[in-house]
Amino acid sequence: MDEAKAHHWHAIEIEEALRLLESSEDGLGEEEAGRRLERTGPNALAAEEGAGPLRMLLRQFHNPLIYLLGGAAALSLFVDHPVDAGVIAGVIVLNAILGFVQEWRAEGALAALRGMAAPHARVLRGGTPVTIDAAEVVPGDVLILETGDRVAADARLLGGEEMRVDESALTGESEPVAKEPGELDEDTPMADRRGMVWMSTNVTGGRGSAVVVETGMRTEMGRIAGDVRSVEREATPLQKRMHRLGIFLGIGGMGLAAVVFVLGLVRGYEAVEMLMFSVAVAVSAIPEGLPAVISVTLALGVRRMAGRGAIIRRMSAVETLGSTLVICTDKTGTLTRNQMTVRRIWAGGRIFETTGEGYDPAGEVRGEDGEPVGGSRGEGGGRPGRLPEALDRLLTIGVLCGNARLGREEKEWRVEGNPSEGALLAAAAKAGFDAERVRGEVARLAEIPFSSEAKYMATLHPDGGGEGRIAYVKGAPERVLNFCTHVLVDGRREELGGGLRERILAAGEEFASGAMRVIAGAFREMPGGSDSLERSDVEGGLTLAGLWGMIDPPREESRKAVEDAIRAGLRPVMITGDHATTAMAIARQVGIAGEGKEAVTGSEIDGMDGPALAKAALEIGVFARVTPAHKLRILQALKERGHIVAMTGDGVNDAPALKGADIGVAMGIAGTEVAKEAADMVLTDDNFATIVHAVEEGRGIYNNLRRVVYFLLATNLGEVITLAAALVVGMDLPLTAVMILWINLVTDGACTVPLGVEPRHGDVLARPPRAPGEFIIDRRMMIRMAALTPLMAAGTLLLFRYAQGRGDLAYARTWAFTAMAAFQWFQAFNARSDRQSVFSIGLFGNRWLLAGIGAAVVLQIFAIHTPVGRMLFGTMALSWIDWLLILAASSSIWIVDEILKATGAYGKLPA
Repeated sequence: MDEAKAHHWHAIEIEEALRLLESSEDGLGEEEAGRRLERTGPNALAAEEGAGPLRMLLRQFHNPLIYLLGGAAALSLFVDHPVDAGVIAGVIVLNAILGFVQEWRAEGALAALRGMAAPHARVLRGGTPVTIDAAEVVPGDVLILETGDRVAADARLLGGEEMRVDESALTGESEPVAKEPGELDEDTPMADRRGMVWMSTNVTGGRGSAVVVETGMRTEMGRIAGDVRSVEREATPLQKRMHRLGIFLGIGGMGLAAVVFVLGLVRGYEAVEMLMFSVAVAVSAIPEGLPAVISVTLALGVRRMAGRGAIIRRMSAVETLGSTLVICTDKTGTLTRNQMTVRRIWAGGRIFETTGEGYDPAGEVRGEDGEPVGGSRGEGGGRPGRLPEALDRLLTIGVLCGNARLGREEKEWRVEGNPSEGALLAAAAKAGFDAERVRGEVARLAEIPFSSEAKYMATLHPDGGGEGRIAYVKGAPERVLNFCTHVLVDGRREELGGGLRERILAAGEEFASGAMRVIAGAFREMPGGSDSLERSDVEGGLTLAGLWGMIDPPREESRKAVEDAIRAGLRPVMITGDHATTAMAIARQVGIAGEGKEAVTGSEIDGMDGPALAKAALEIGVFARVTPAHKLRILQALKERGHIVAMTGDGVNDAPALKGADIGVAMGIAGTEVAKEAADMVLTDDNFATIVHAVEEGRGIYNNLRRVVYFLLATNLGEVITLAAALVVGMDLPLTAVMILWINLVTDGACTVPLGVEPRHGDVLARPPRAPGEFIIDRRMMIRMAALTPLMAAGTLLLFRYAQGRGDLAYARTWAFTAMAAFQWFQAFNARSDRQSVFSIGLFGNRWLLAGIGAAVVLQIFAIHTPVGRMLFGTMALSWIDWLLILAASSSIWIVDEILKATGAYGKLPA
């Protein structure tokens, strides 16, 4: 085969294609087909080894904080503290289980792609039609294609009759594409290659034959599969931030432990004693509960988002939405419903508008005064009784001159057949027509099928009860109008003069300027009793009934969702395979693009470098006639500029970009399994507005994670300062390692999970997105910790020194232990907001936190007032007066924070 021409099968003559493939219009012989199958391999997509359960489980341990916890557990075991080591190991296992359960669904994009492949195909073998497994199709085979078939491989069309193919999942084209043989220019975009059919697309009308040019991984579908395999998932912003935090804490903890160890030796302490002291410092520096709390917080966020129509496949992707700067969205099926809808009608010299969406018959046809016309469905023998004559005639043509049917599947109305004909049926239903009943009452005597050459369809029916006949015609306006001699105006047939023709053309141009597809409907009364219909019967002498203007319209909620996204600091970018005019019209309607801008086409993308492409995305925001490769280029250009990018889509063509995006968002209803499996998030309602809700949820989750991080780090820093200060001033160790672990895991754990579900404060969408490189510990958090943690350490040491004067070391440590825990109870209230008083956001606004603090108090009582607790921690019972003194001292951290918030001492720093 001539490899130089292998990628341009659409640009060569059919005879040349057959010669290169060493085939003929009769197909291959069985022996030759067998040899080619051995040489090229099965017509299937290469399998990719997915992550097995063991590999997925091991992946949960790939985290710097987990490494630190493992080191702390090993060190505890080394110094003969098996209980400490066991507790830390338990935390590691809990975190791994939580992550494993959430990510159990394995990567399945390639399996879904293979599942889409046609299981069987009809081919010519030696001129004889045979049915074979699709995997046995080879280059040179001649496919026999009929309505309802799924194409088994990429093929060049040899011949066809009114053949139309649904390529929306592959190219984004919302309308079935008319196919016809013939060569095209080499640079013709894939979506415009009318002489080619593609693997896994569906034949929606007509029939034809095509010679296979590529199979398996060499098909367009195969190239997409290869792109999906080659695209690696990047770490999410949260994973990057936690990685940096883990390194920061690890280095800090080990450094502090080393300093304390050396300082102790200098002050004359025994090496073994200082090793124990250093272990306590290291344990206090590491937030042992942080990985588990993050997993729980994200898991709870996943549950909340599922209730709002978004299913999260990767837990860490929840927070990514909160960092998103750009949302790249497909048009068809995402901003729109992928359902053609009649929006405007010209009939009898008047303009009518329709309400409702898609193929759903719910809606109205309204006149120029805004009042509905027509009656209820089924009225008057399947048709309304009070429509203007021209409108009635036009809608009747839409019902009878077509083969599509509407039906309801579960909650969605679907069309069986041509989408445009489905739109005409829905428009008629909104005016009161019962299409099935009308079709049952009015017989079809003859039909001239639609052809891309003639550009019209015609049917013949009885006209009244006599022998009269009437022909109905619908098609391209420029063709149908040329056949017309008259037009219905105000119930009268008027001669189609120059002025009237100009009015009709102007109405059609107005519809087309709104990116609507325009279809004309006409009729001819034929008094003779013939039941046959010839083209000569309808290519003259027609009376124009009117025009339909239809479009795949934006969802009602899309404009509001785009407004909310822009208000949230996001940049929506439309990327579609559809025509530039249609794309720009939808983009303007939903608010993505303004007037005076034109969509960037696929051919223009080819001439752009990365910076120019990113600039076009941010400034223009609309790309049309794009290929899957273009989508990846746009995505990569934006990511190279440092933007966090979400990519939405529903088709096979979206899969590589969905997987390569920071967060891929697939449509759950209209989306292919390929898109769903490649995505991080699936929308159960296919609603663009749900993405904005998810962004809002993601920002709330990130704010809650920052609350958790602040709370845990403040605790750990307070413990480190307490231990270091005790060493510097020559005091005994006020807290043992097991006491610190109890505070870090049990006391803090009871408060951190409730902090992870803190309700959102104010309008989080009113704030701009976070900078991608922003560290999770910002200036405001550091100032708060610098102001409050010394207070925690000073209070604990003063109470420890006071208790030492009243009892032994165990009694004093019980005071210090309880004081440090009590400081955390009050600090939990502080962590709810870094700006507002706990009273302004509602003391009882987070009932889970009140329950958590209550549980922490009960557990602390267990640790010091039960035999088991006293044995584990070496504590002693406290009196109620002791408790009052400890609570009074520890409440100081809450009082001071409230005063600093009220006075604005923290400054107007970023949240």
